[in-house]
Amino acid sequence: MAMVAAALFTLFSLLPPPTSAAAAVAAPCEFSFLDGNKLYSYTLSSPIRNFPHGVLSEDGFYKVAVNQTTLWFQLCDGMVFNHDPPTCADCWDCGGPTRCGMECNALLANNIGGYHVCTAIGLGSKIDVEVIDKKNPHIGVIVKMSSSSPKYNCSLAVSVLCNVNRVQAPHTLEKLGACNYATEIKHPSGCATIVSVHGRGWGWFGTLITIILCLFAAYLLAGIAYRFFLGIRGIDVCFSCLC
Repeated sequence: MAMVAAALFTLFSLLPPPTSAAAAVAAPCEFSFLDGNKLYSYTLSSPIRNFPHGVLSEDGFYKVAVNQTTLWFQLCDGMVFNHDPPTCADCWDCGGPTRCGMECNALLANNIGGYHVCTAIGLGSKIDVEVIDKKNPHIGVIVKMSSSSPKYNCSLAVSVLCNVNRVQAPHTLEKLGACNYATEIKHPSGCATIVSVHGRGWGWFGTLITIILCLFAAYLLAGIAYRFFLGIRGIDVCFSCLC
């Protein structure tokens, strides 16, 4: 029995600790969920065919202008302006006048009295991804970003619609509240990767139990064989193994 205990101690020492909740959190712009025996995964910032940067705009930003409002944003990363930078009367919450748009993920400019007044509506530390419709996961996902300041609590929701054939830049902008906006793009990154899952099993705990039972069975068989070799016969062979 001492040999079994030693084997179990060695097994426990080799097992990795259970995954913590913090380690299980998905990286930004990644989302997955299980539906029956299918695992749907979206990795928006991962390279795909013809798009080495995933859903990220290679220009460094997406831009859409509707009426007197202009929106700049980048998905899954901060904005970079090598051309056509925002010009705002107030950009202190996203880089200041000399680096306007460089320190946030989404920036909105409203024309007020002939001046463009900017407000950061998305920060990189506040990005969430969720599927648009779990009953129809092929539609795509929504990327939500937000920004809080003493004046406003703002947000932007970007629907990334699945389109395997082409990319369509944003051309609409919807205002949903005092400082909440929504737009959409079409992109192959919005299409899910589907993996079939056949039985979820017990994981490492089930494997541990199986190994323990196998070791115990091997111990019993070895004991029975040894006592049979010593000349012990009948039911006493089994009972003496447990002593």
